[in-house]
Amino acid sequence: MPDKGFKNDMKTLPIICSFCPWNGLFKDYEEHLKIKHPNPICEFCEERFNSTIKLAEHKQKECTKITVLCPLKEFGCSEPVCRAQLPEHYLIENHQKAIIKAILEANVLNESHERVLGMDVDNGQSASSTMMTTTSENISLQMQEIYETINILAGGIQTLNDDTQRLSSESIKLQSSIESLTQDIGSLKLNVQEQSSFLDGVKPNQEILQQDVASLKQKIDDLQYVSYDATLIWKIVSFNEKMMDAQSERQTSIYSPPFYSSPTGYKMRARLYLNGDGNARRTHMSLFFVLMRGPNDAILKFPFNYRVTFCLYDQTPEQRHIIDSFRPDIRSSSFQRPRSEMNIASGIPKFFPLAMIQQDGNSYVRDDTMFIKVMVDFNDMPKTLLPYAVSLNPGLPMYNQQLLITQEAERRAQQQPQPQPTPINPPLASTETPLSQEPLETDIDEDNFNAEESSA
Repeated sequence: MPDKGFKNDMKTLPIICSFCPWNGLFKDYEEHLKIKHPNPICEFCEERFNSTIKLAEHKQKECTKITVLCPLKEFGCSEPVCRAQLPEHYLIENHQKAIIKAILEANVLNESHERVLGMDVDNGQSASSTMMTTTSENISLQMQEIYETINILAGGIQTLNDDTQRLSSESIKLQSSIESLTQDIGSLKLNVQEQSSFLDGVKPNQEILQQDVASLKQKIDDLQYVSYDATLIWKIVSFNEKMMDAQSERQTSIYSPPFYSSPTGYKMRARLYLNGDGNARRTHMSLFFVLMRGPNDAILKFPFNYRVTFCLYDQTPEQRHIIDSFRPDIRSSSFQRPRSEMNIASGIPKFFPLAMIQQDGNSYVRDDTMFIKVMVDFNDMPKTLLPYAVSLNPGLPMYNQQLLITQEAERRAQQQPQPQPTPINPPLASTETPLSQEPLETDIDEDNFNAEESSA
């Protein structure tokens, strides 16, 4: 039964709160805890509880972060340790020695009890000795059980020692393996650095080779369309893709393959701005002529002053080709002897309206392909013959085309009326009817004539 007097005496004892600076009588402490600390928190793991009793139980048995003393502190293992680390603590050397010490002391205690029992039997005490014997037998049984438990623990300790030695041996092997691997990794790292240095040296050469391959590929592609008769028929494939590149300014212009006036003549090419250049940007296609540095320039005559004609083919039977031409300005640097790979391009900025080329079903782009013809006239062909010249079948040999052009020129010369003698009194109303131009040739605007490209 609880001692009520002792309980009443306890209520008058002074006490200090373990959570705050409050102090008072013990009888008021519980009320203080309910009011000021209804949900106390463990200061070790910060877990919250609904009463101080639960918190006390938690600290005593459950909290894994609280620091406790080793159960064998009386045998020399007095090191404080976190409760969560107790399993690891049990394996340390100091704790193992404390276990051995506890076993030895238990053996000594057991032997002393056995001697006491032996002395009691020899003295031959009757009643008290009988009671003592019974008690001693009980103690002996308990000690026997303790001894067996200690033997089991000792065997476990031996096993742990064996495992410790085994782990130590394996640790040494692993350490040796790690050192070997470290050396291998160092060697591999050195090899990687050497390979990296080698690749860094190869990379520029690879870029040069790629440029050379690209240049050779371009030359091979150009050789498929090379011409030595001052005439180039330029086939432009993937027109829509190239137009989008020009509109987005990824690639504003494209170059034609080079062509020559003769096997030992001038080297030339065309440059096309699909979305226009300069003032013609976004309104017209701009087409330019480019004089290139050739292998025989030293024996050729400069400045270059031969008329250049452009023709955009109509790919339908109507053959409403777009034709325009210009004669070079011999004062321009574009037509002097080239000192670099190419001179500045010069030609016709407003060659063809974009509104027409962008119409669906237009006759100048079929199957995503467009054809442009470039002719350099070394024979001063009459301008009125240009539509006839570009309308000839491109499949005919060039000498046949020249022959047909010559015959057409002679035929037209014969059809011109002979000049009449001037009468004494000529009629006042008579005037000479000028020859009409062919409908297929466009008029040349002064602003659109022989202009250089806006960007070299």
